[in-house]
Amino acid sequence: MDTPAILLMGPTGAGKTDVAVELVADLPVEIVSVDSAMVFRGMDIGTAKPGPEVLARAPHHLIDILDPAERYSAGRFLVDARAAMAEIRRRGRVPLLVGGTMLYFRALQSGLAQLPEANPDVRRRIDERAARLGWPALHTELTRLDPQAAARIQPNDRQRIQRALEVLELTGQTVSSRQQENLRAATRRDDLKLVLAPADRAVLAARVHDRFGRMMELGLLEEVRTLYLRGDLGPDLPSIRAVGYRQLWEHLEGKSALEQAVEKAVIATRQLARRQLTWLRAEPGASWYDPLETGASAQIKVRVQEWIHRQGGCEESL
Repeated sequence: MDTPAILLMGPTGAGKTDVAVELVADLPVEIVSVDSAMVFRGMDIGTAKPGPEVLARAPHHLIDILDPAERYSAGRFLVDARAAMAEIRRRGRVPLLVGGTMLYFRALQSGLAQLPEANPDVRRRIDERAARLGWPALHTELTRLDPQAAARIQPNDRQRIQRALEVLELTGQTVSSRQQENLRAATRRDDLKLVLAPADRAVLAARVHDRFGRMMELGLLEEVRTLYLRGDLGPDLPSIRAVGYRQLWEHLEGKSALEQAVEKAVIATRQLARRQLTWLRAEPGASWYDPLETGASAQIKVRVQEWIHRQGGCEESL
């Protein structure tokens, strides 16, 4: 049986962590991170990972669980998140899932599409074509064959381009059609879905710009340099493909000046926020809150309290 949970979703830079920590202070909830980059150790500044003082007050499940050389997936997230949620419920508390990795939220609510297993021969052929033509050229091909998938994938995202083309070759169907067929009906119906997002997109863009500037001041370049100097990491890994890390990695490789890398990172972060908002607008039954509106946090707290009471409360007193 699924464990009902509170889902606090939103684009990057919306202030989700601050609201979640406030909820932990006043309500019997525990945070489960829904972030594909916070899972990696040593990637703190660029992921806006909560600091030690915050974690002491509001521990987070599913952060710092992997080395950056490892890979994480929606499938593994499902296993880890369900285990964490069940553990939280056993303690008489309520899971509060917080983050912006929309694919993970969608997988949690609707399950994973049934896609074919990886085929080494097919992948080798795709890699050989990419070596000749470049991944942007294969992305252009994907745009023709599966425009819906291509719109969600960056032209240099080798792993996802390869997977989309692999599914096409193995099944004769687009990965988008396979996902729609398998994820048509949501399997979780009792969750409380909350979205935290500024109503004005220009405000969100400004917040993203300022946020990345603060990350640079806090030492993001040095954090990426530490990863770069390890010698066992590369831009093909999911950890290094994370926004901000990818652009600064290219700078350290000598492919761009620092100013250009920062500009690219800010643009990429804005694009990420737009994609997150696109996902969120399609989220049925979600209540939206503007973090810049007075009393937004208080409104969310009241909504969460009411939901917990409707769920029958928990063993701890509210």
